Amino acid sequence: MATLLHELIFESAIDRPEQPALQYKSSLLNYAQLERQIRLFAGSLQTIGIEPSDCVAIYLPKCLENVIAIFGTLAAAAVFVPINPVLKPHQVLHILKDCDAKLLITTCGKYRALVDDLDEAVDLNNLVVIDDCDISEATAGVQHLFSWDGFMHLDQPQGLPQINDTDLAALLYTSGSTGRPKGVMLSHRNMVIGAKSVAEYLDNRPSDRILVVLPLSFDYGMSQLTTAFLVGATAVLINYLLPMEVINTLVKERITGLAAVPPLWNALVELQWPAEVAEHLRYITSSGGVVPVETTEQLRRNLPNTDIYLMYGLTEAFRSTYLPPDQLDRRPTSMGRAIPNAEVRVLQDDGKPCEIDQPGELVHLGPLVAQGYWKDDQATRQRFRPIPDSSDQSNAVWSGDIVKRDSEGYLYFIGRADDQIKTSGYRVSPNEIESIFQATGLLNEVVALGMPHPVLGQSIVLIVSPKLDQGVTEESLINLCKKQLTSYMIPSRIIFRSTMPTNPHGKLDRKLMAQQLMDEIVDQ
Repeated sequence: MATLLHELIFESAIDRPEQPALQYKSSLLNYAQLERQIRLFAGSLQTIGIEPSDCVAIYLPKCLENVIAIFGTLAAAAVFVPINPVLKPHQVLHILKDCDAKLLITTCGKYRALVDDLDEAVDLNNLVVIDDCDISEATAGVQHLFSWDGFMHLDQPQGLPQINDTDLAALLYTSGSTGRPKGVMLSHRNMVIGAKSVAEYLDNRPSDRILVVLPLSFDYGMSQLTTAFLVGATAVLINYLLPMEVINTLVKERITGLAAVPPLWNALVELQWPAEVAEHLRYITSSGGVVPVETTEQLRRNLPNTDIYLMYGLTEAFRSTYLPPDQLDRRPTSMGRAIPNAEVRVLQDDGKPCEIDQPGELVHLGPLVAQGYWKDDQATRQRFRPIPDSSDQSNAVWSGDIVKRDSEGYLYFIGRADDQIKTSGYRVSPNEIESIFQATGLLNEVVALGMPHPVLGQSIVLIVSPKLDQGVTEESLINLCKKQLTSYMIPSRIIFRSTMPTNPHGKLDRKLMAQQLMDEIVDQ
């Protein structure tokens, strides 16, 4: 049984070498071919002097080369650093400098956008460009510039290095919602056990065809690859611009599994779903935020025979909880219970367990907990620490998410500890307000924010994206919802937006919206 991440592919190549492993558009690799490409890439890394634990940065859209580079880096005992392709050059440069990247793999266009500043990444000596480009161009500091084909045809060493499952496998950079992005250190063990845990409750199998729509820099996106490769299934990559492209691909490729974040689900349910999707789409999953109950209900109407899994995870522990599909009727707002191989507790600030329905911080223990933040001891000590007065003194990750647990152990998300709105002496959960307004069925997205107020402490401002042709007004929304809101929870202002900004992982960007509101206040 595989204990290293790249061994997921190597073992599937032994068991089912001809099985399709990876597809992008019309290009397809079976497991034997994918293993061969990974070994070539790993050998070339060794040839150019990449050593165990060196960081290899991958700044690519989803494509075959991206996946080969990820798992080839792992096979060479190096650390892969996936960079979201939507990031801007200054954001990419921060990651390259922070992780001391020795090699960057990218496209010609992205290389040209970065080239003037690459000399700031002082450890970056090697660059691979995967598409047509004048590789005779030089840039300060980069000693070796390769085409993809040239890199893959370098002389190969004998064998691959020895690796322990506790060795560092990946640095996954957070989306930066709480400041500058931090590199979360994940070991082979973290990610392999994570794949086994998720594949167990999703009942993944070799016949699955899993559509990978999320960025591979996002742990939830990466999980689509690892679960597919664990069981010998097929991962189908897509870079989409419009949600309809996702639905068309579900039909064309006869997809059996799809994972997405709530903003994408909210967009997908507004579209027409061809009947044939339901014939083969075995399951769908959602993580990265709360899915409105109305969205879940519409998905169930569109996909009556498809299992729907509501999930919760954080990069610092890969995956944490899931709600079994048979619980969706009883607990449509629940994030479920701990996944296999994880322990999840709800704790007070002093580490004591919360009572039933008492809000507290979600704390995750077990083998999925990451090794900490790269080169950030202070942040690591704050987030990764043992539970006080506990017999188990192994590190736990304190999520910063406020949840509550019901009498049967099911968890419910309340909100981020730092997103709580403090108004009129009360602490108010944005999620509670948002769910009430979302239940009107008139809105695609809702975000509640607290803005400084001289008397109340904070006033509640609602930003909403209404559905088309609904004729929604601020007054009509307030009138519809005020019976369910205590007086201090009624928004002082509702702002209408046609679209909401999202972060690079596709989640609603609350921090950006709050900053934009603050800027408006300052300008007035």
